[in-house]
Amino acid sequence: MTVTAERGGQVTGRQVKAGHPRRPRDSYALFLIPGIIAFTAIIIVPFLMNTGISFTNWQGVGTPSWTGLANYRELWDDSEFWASFRHSLFMVLAMAAIPTAVGLVLAAALFDFVGKHFGSRIVAVLRACFYLPQVLPIAVAGIVWSWILAPENGSLNALLKAIGLGSWQQDWLGDPDIALYSVMGVMVWVQLGFPLVVFMAGLQRVDPGLHEAAELDGAGWWRRFWHITLPQIRPEIYVVLTWCSIAALKVFGAVYVLTKGGPGGATDVPSYFSFSTFFEKTQVGYGAAISTVLTAVILVLALIGLKLQTRAEDAEEGVRS
Repeated sequence: MTVTAERGGQVTGRQVKAGHPRRPRDSYALFLIPGIIAFTAIIIVPFLMNTGISFTNWQGVGTPSWTGLANYRELWDDSEFWASFRHSLFMVLAMAAIPTAVGLVLAAALFDFVGKHFGSRIVAVLRACFYLPQVLPIAVAGIVWSWILAPENGSLNALLKAIGLGSWQQDWLGDPDIALYSVMGVMVWVQLGFPLVVFMAGLQRVDPGLHEAAELDGAGWWRRFWHITLPQIRPEIYVVLTWCSIAALKVFGAVYVLTKGGPGGATDVPSYFSFSTFFEKTQVGYGAAISTVLTAVILVLALIGLKLQTRAEDAEEGVRS
């Protein structure tokens, strides 16, 4: 229909489609309101409450007493706290560094070799097998691995005995010298599928013409992988390293199911240390201080990862242009 309006003594007309009213752009902001409310209620408010509790001395009942930075000063001198963070560095190695490196090689092998010689169905099956531990609940996976690593009648010790390596049998989760490495091995198995899936998705956008040109020039698979594939999937590498490092810093379920931080604190990590301090020792203020510091570390790591990812994407766009 035609809408006629008088403007400055002149009659103007414009066509307006019936049934399609114009929607102001500001109305799209309304769709953000539910997410903002949920984020505020689930993330922001509990974080602020936890931060406030960290400045108090509280046993979980009664009235908290304000202590200022006393909990944080105590953390600075707490050897158990620093030991738990050292264990987190081992978890970062097991859940970020090793899965990223192994996942890169496996993804390239599946994409370049298995896919070309055996077809995409075999690749899909193998990819699903590697990703399966990510789908399993960590409690279920932890219980199964506790059976496998049991000192008596455990599958691993039984296998070692069956193949004549009985001298290698260990109390894998009960020996303070090897318990952390046993948990690390389990976490490598759990985490490997995520980098593999991300890298295989990234490999699909690598220009095959570059590989063909390099192959014609006599470059082998490793040189093509190192000089062509890696630079083009650098954003995916930063995403995986950032995501897996954050997961390693806040890992809790596997430690709780497998070792409960033991033996003798050999596998304690900040998240479990905060949990045990908060709920078992009922030092609520001190436990809140631990979790607040852990959250701050994770936020800093996330910002660094996002910065590196942005730089990698900008560099890639610059090369393309």
